[in-house]
Amino acid sequence: MAAAFWLSHASRTTSRFLKPSSSSSITLSRSLFSVSSSHYLATSNPSPSPITVPNQSYGGRWVSEFRVGSVSYISTSPSSSSPATTAKSDENRSREAKVGVSWIDLYLPRQARPYARLARLDKPIGTWLLAWPCMWSITLAANPGQLPDFKMLMLFGCGALLLRGAGCTINDLLDRDIDTMVERTKLRPVASGLLTPFQGICFLGFQLILGLGILLQLNNYSRILGASSLLLVFSYPLMKRLTFWPQAYLGLTFNWGALLGWSAIKGDIDPAIVLPLYVSGVFWTLVYDTIYAHQDKEDDLRVGIKSTALRFGDSTKKWIMGFGIACISSLALSGYNAEIGWPYYASLATASGQLAWQIWTVDLSSRADCNRKFVSNKWFGAIIFSGILFGRLSS
Repeated sequence: MAAAFWLSHASRTTSRFLKPSSSSSITLSRSLFSVSSSHYLATSNPSPSPITVPNQSYGGRWVSEFRVGSVSYISTSPSSSSPATTAKSDENRSREAKVGVSWIDLYLPRQARPYARLARLDKPIGTWLLAWPCMWSITLAANPGQLPDFKMLMLFGCGALLLRGAGCTINDLLDRDIDTMVERTKLRPVASGLLTPFQGICFLGFQLILGLGILLQLNNYSRILGASSLLLVFSYPLMKRLTFWPQAYLGLTFNWGALLGWSAIKGDIDPAIVLPLYVSGVFWTLVYDTIYAHQDKEDDLRVGIKSTALRFGDSTKKWIMGFGIACISSLALSGYNAEIGWPYYASLATASGQLAWQIWTVDLSSRADCNRKFVSNKWFGAIIFSGILFGRLSS
């Protein structure tokens, strides 16, 4: 009887106080079951029982059933979300959907996500391409029959991550007006307004301070050599406005580690070994970054940005085939002068096949395929590294 009275009273109370309203919203709380701020019900029944309410629209939402104990509080106060807040939320969700969900969205706080995207932490291929020439050089500088200096490999790996992030930050700050007109780049944090230029500059300073901490752990010769690379890093984003060969300038910048890795181990540079290694990296960059530039050639042409993709046009594959041959030849010369073992030359043959596969099969009219071939260059770098490692151990 008590249970029947209880359900009857709750039903009458619900029907009395829940009036349809276009300006009301339903809010749920975990404390008690209520129809308004002044009407509360209490129950000791551990098994919630359903209370059926005639189907009505409350603030545009249909309510048909409540469960005492599982739904505890209903407020008919006006919704606190304004149209401006809703529009902003929808805009943020739309932006995140277009950018794509990555580990940044899953594991980082919301405030840190724009900075992580600014440093391209969700796209590690740039870090790999910057790190491999460093790893090649450090391993080549190891004594015959010995493993490379693991501490140096770790330091240069962290340095590549920081310097690549700093380079991307500089690029986005200088190109923020251009990025808004290019489909692939218009959602970058600075271009889209998620970060202000001042916030980008502060983040750049933070990255450079961390990079300085790594540089100070090297010998004096390497400190000067490493600091001199900043001129290339800061000036690279301007090259696409001045020349059709910004990819060559990027090659000079991205492969500076081929010089720095050797000097960090030896204290100086052996030109006969290090310069061919550096040149090979420049030609390698001309291959993969020309393929990469074909993703944006229509936008670049419209905006007025220069690139080797526009310079070579339909002759691109012939040009990058020549660059690929020059890359492998320079790597062979560097290994020969370093008196490295035969596994190195076996890896060169494998790497040649990987590079030829990229060039012959890439569809330069497909952005997706250009990006796939570009990303595959991390394996080219890994093949060369393994060849240097086993070649040095066998020499």
